[in-house]
Amino acid sequence: MAGSDRRWAVRWAYFFLCLFVVFALVPPFYMLLTSLKHSNEISAATNPWWVYHPTLANFAELLSSAQFLTFFKNTAIVAVLVVIITMVISVPAAFALSRMKFWGSSVLATGVFLTYLVPETLLFIPLFKMFATFRDWTGIELINHWYVLLLVYPTLTVPFCTWIMIGYFASIPKELDEAALIDGASWTQTLLKIFVPVALPGIIAATIFAFTVSWAQFLYPLAFTTSQDQLVLSVGIATTLIKADVFNWGQIMAGALLGAAPPLVIYAFLMDYYIAGLTSGATKG
Repeated sequence: MAGSDRRWAVRWAYFFLCLFVVFALVPPFYMLLTSLKHSNEISAATNPWWVYHPTLANFAELLSSAQFLTFFKNTAIVAVLVVIITMVISVPAAFALSRMKFWGSSVLATGVFLTYLVPETLLFIPLFKMFATFRDWTGIELINHWYVLLLVYPTLTVPFCTWIMIGYFASIPKELDEAALIDGASWTQTLLKIFVPVALPGIIAATIFAFTVSWAQFLYPLAFTTSQDQLVLSVGIATTLIKADVFNWGQIMAGALLGAAPPLVIYAFLMDYYIAGLTSGATKG
């Protein structure tokens, strides 16, 4: 009886797994089909799930467009710099909160994670007001420049990455840092020479998360940047390829696929580290 229940459980698990895979892959598959069509074929009343006259013109036009390449460059610069800023802040913060026990460290660690739970739809208005006030006081214009995103994105990436690293650092045996301190190592040396190499999967997991968030973010760049030479990829595709009530669906889908390619490549090569970083931080000891 138990064996029969187990077989049915496995069958149902595979059924729902296949259902989820289909649900997840249908949108990008449809995007790929649409990106391979001419505009007249897209607007024609034909089968949307078949390409009668495939073409790479949509990809060629985007890749030869200086505007699209500017969007891509801005996105890459912002994503890389945000990852660096996030790691520089998150790794020491997580190490201090998990290993250097001090009064209120547990409460502070919980507060860090609760900060991440505040939705960005509630934060972008006060953040916009803060930057506007900063401009009025100092005369320094941050809004409508891509580098303002270097200050905004860490409000999303730092809390969660710190929380991931707290769990990972807490899972490392205490004997390691105790032995290092007995040998005369400082806390900084203990972090850089012992914990960073051991916690590399967790750091990679946090890095992937920070990169994905900063690469795919839409609301903040939409609110803080308006000039076309300052836009990132997600906003640039939506604002420049949609003109009034005319939607250039072929190029929109091609741009979305090209924009999704870098995170996809990163996940493909670093998925094992990402899973190890998340699951290892879930247990302690």
